[in-house]
Amino acid sequence: MPINKNKKTVLIVEDEPFLRDLCSKKLTVLEYRVETAIDGKEAMEKINSIKPSIILLDLVLPIISGFEVLEKVRTQTDESISGIPIIILSNLDGQEDIDRAIDLGANDYLIKSNFTLDEIIGKMKEYL
Repeated sequence: MPINKNKKTVLIVEDEPFLRDLCSKKLTVLEYRVETAIDGKEAMEKINSIKPSIILLDLVLPIISGFEVLEKVRTQTDESISGIPIIILSNLDGQEDIDRAIDLGANDYLIKSNFTLDEIIGKMKEYL
């Protein structure tokens, strides 16, 4: 089946399988092209190779943290990478973590337990 070039590609960077699969299935039903990564290293490889339309990024990840991924994306010289909207989806709810992510260039910061999947997708659509 050929890839629909009009589909927006969402990269979900989440090490928790249940949440990653739930989000992935919902976005696929809504006809987004979905890619996933389970750690920061895999996320960076996919960001550089597929240049997703938007990234849903957890902060607590193995190998390379979400903070590091965010910083690496925002400091890229390639604007097709550095300009990708990034929404943080994290359980870290401390103001210090939120401020750090925003200072590093996150477009938005959503605390997982405070938002439904539909609300997360609604927020995502604002940036697409």
